Amino acid sequence: MTDNRKFEIEADVELPGTPERVWQAVTKDTPAWMFPTDQWPDVKTTEEYPSHLVSRMDGPDGWFNQLEHVLEPLEGGRAKLHYVHSGIFADNWDEQYDGASKHTEFYLHTLGQYLRYFDGKPVVFTDIQAPASSQTPDGFVQLKRALGVDGAAAGSPFEADLDGVGRLSGEVDFSNKNFLGIRTGDTMYRFFGRNAFGAPVGMTVHEFSGSGDSELTAKAWGAFLEKVYA
Repeated sequence: MTDNRKFEIEADVELPGTPERVWQAVTKDTPAWMFPTDQWPDVKTTEEYPSHLVSRMDGPDGWFNQLEHVLEPLEGGRAKLHYVHSGIFADNWDEQYDGASKHTEFYLHTLGQYLRYFDGKPVVFTDIQAPASSQTPDGFVQLKRALGVDGAAAGSPFEADLDGVGRLSGEVDFSNKNFLGIRTGDTMYRFFGRNAFGAPVGMTVHEFSGSGDSELTAKAWGAFLEKVYA
């Protein structure tokens, strides 16, 4: 094992929630803004509620994956988060680091969106992967065009009637060449241009309406993505 296989990604963000609410979000409510982590075999090496949390997973030959959250209260019921993701990448170091660091910005942004608009609401989480044919240099551009948001900046209104999915109305809350976030009154849609990191385009749906059906959501969006990349 050599040092050049280690990585460390740091980020500092201000979040629209108290340290207690952020702690709840990063420990219990991860399906609401990222993905379920309740089955992770991690160990809490530091657990000082609600200010300092370190979760770590260890494996063979020195492999580890560690997440650190340091929280400070700010005025107005907000919190400052110092986030550190560290560990070992065994293969394709540059590509994995690039992907992980860029995902971090998007996930932390989505955490802020959850805390601002949906904090504490029950969520139905769905993960959908596009076909392998999305793994082309313009794969994510194809999806943005199909959604009608190619070139749309964060803060732009979003209105679309998508084949098989239905009518969506909301706002583009995040947009760059690798990631797209669309928020409606009861749902966050997250789109991942993982074609840039050697994987298919993907998306997650975080539905807070109280009547979400993950199986139907996966079927509808899966069919939409099949048509985009047919």
